[in-house]
Amino acid sequence: MALNSLLRIIVDNSGFVRTTTRFFASRGISPNLLSLLSLVFAALAGLLFGLSRKSMSFNLFLLLAGVFVCLNAVLDGLDGLVAREIGNASRKGDFLDHVIDRYSDVFIIGGIVFGGYAGWQIGVVAIIGVLLSSYMGTQAQAVGLSRMYGGLLGRADRMILIIAATALTLVYPYPIPASGLVSFSFLGWALLVFAIVCNATALQRFVYTWRML
Repeated sequence: MALNSLLRIIVDNSGFVRTTTRFFASRGISPNLLSLLSLVFAALAGLLFGLSRKSMSFNLFLLLAGVFVCLNAVLDGLDGLVAREIGNASRKGDFLDHVIDRYSDVFIIGGIVFGGYAGWQIGVVAIIGVLLSSYMGTQAQAVGLSRMYGGLLGRADRMILIIAATALTLVYPYPIPASGLVSFSFLGWALLVFAIVCNATALQRFVYTWRML
């Protein structure tokens, strides 16, 4: 089962998520505000990733970057739930959410690249794959099909991998393997996975949409 599907089942059956959603809704907190806050957290995560390896406070910066990625992911999930809870779901909010998600992806991945965890070439290919896989999902809807969330690696999967790679890099910040032609820390390997698998996901979604048309 894809992580996206598993996460949706967890969210739908989580009392904590329902309670949090109702709390925000009862306080009159706008879903768009949650979306914008998720963007702020993504920008902060990217900044801290970028500064972490050159800082004497490496562990603190990397820990905070991971926390901000978590907050970005949580708020990205809650904004839509709150919108539905208060009956305020709209195409405008959905559009804003997707735009913010793409900027958030670029901020986070760009920060990891600027932090020196992987070469810029890998970072560029990773960003292309992330943006194209998301584009293929929404473009399927634009041509009359349902929006596509499936595939090898969706946004929820990427967030989990970044969080896990950040935690592992905190524990073991050294390149793996220690020597060789290709050697990265866990965060660098995560970007390499994005570069390969996200582009494969984009191609997978393209082929599926083409066949359905």
